[in-house]
Amino acid sequence: MATYKIAVLPGDGTGPEVTVEAVKVLKAAAETFNFKVDLTEFDFGGERYKRTGETLPDSGIEELRKFDAILLGAIGHPDVAPGILEKGILLKARFELDQYINLRPVRLYPGVETPIKGKGPDEVDFVVVRENTGDAYTGTGGFTMRGTPQEVAVQSAVYSRFQVDRCLKYAFEYTKKYGKKARAKGEKNTLALCGKTNVLTFIYDLWERAFHEMGKAEYPDIERDYYHVDATCMWMVKNPEWFDVIVTGNMFGDIITDLGAMVQGGMGIAAGGNINPEGVSMFEPIGGSAPKYTGKGVINPLAAICAAQMMLETLGEEDAAIKIEDTVKFITANKLKSLQAGRMGYSTAEVGDLVAEKLCD
Repeated sequence: MATYKIAVLPGDGTGPEVTVEAVKVLKAAAETFNFKVDLTEFDFGGERYKRTGETLPDSGIEELRKFDAILLGAIGHPDVAPGILEKGILLKARFELDQYINLRPVRLYPGVETPIKGKGPDEVDFVVVRENTGDAYTGTGGFTMRGTPQEVAVQSAVYSRFQVDRCLKYAFEYTKKYGKKARAKGEKNTLALCGKTNVLTFIYDLWERAFHEMGKAEYPDIERDYYHVDATCMWMVKNPEWFDVIVTGNMFGDIITDLGAMVQGGMGIAAGGNINPEGVSMFEPIGGSAPKYTGKGVINPLAAICAAQMMLETLGEEDAAIKIEDTVKFITANKLKSLQAGRMGYSTAEVGDLVAEKLCD
């Protein structure tokens, strides 16, 4: 029987509340599908920072390296200035653990409302593979003459061919295995590069050349497409059914995945993975800590549960992952009145119970 060592970082605000429900579902899945989860909780987050001035120390990174995966609740505390926890915990974990892929499924589940008129689950079903450790997020740059009328700020977007190639390799392999067109219709899967080759003529020239070279040489059975980032945003709203898998750089990926969250019905259902295919990956709900709902038992835990589902898929427990996703679809279609906090018709814990109990049927 496989045993998976999971680090649990409940984090801030409503993070602990949704994490409890994700863990509840993990345990139910383990019992149903005959594997074990060995869970260890860490208190990295706003309250620890307020007590100690510490975010995620180097010793914490070394501890996290020992685990098979990390389940994160949420980071963000109203008493801590923006950027401190995000950079000190989230970005540090991504960079130090080399989680170079951010994986974001954009799927509209049955019963969930989308702001896009006339679109349903068949149309809103694609995945964004975002490079997660390069671009403008590296911190390359700085100020000169700060605080003067002549102040200059420079923050450079930086990519190496190595970073681009390994991201593209993951995206092609993911498309080969999970592309929806082959699954549904026996057609060729499509991987689309999202860039801005007409303006960012250095970085996205590199991306585009690498994309076509790898596709021609190693993945001739996968169709390749290209969209400028502004066109991608337009078509995600107008014709989301055009997309299968999208691969893009860090900044563009950050932007289009938040748009994707709205297309799929809101932050309450959106989950993502920060993935190192050769190391430790971290999975999280996208929606943040929502501190105004802390302790009220009204926050929607489905995004955290979907993060746990993604974690199991990445660990190789695909039958359990499929069952969790099918169960969430059943719950959204048949049980919840809304995904919004306080309007679900159930408490946070009751939604977790619904998923866990259905999972064990």
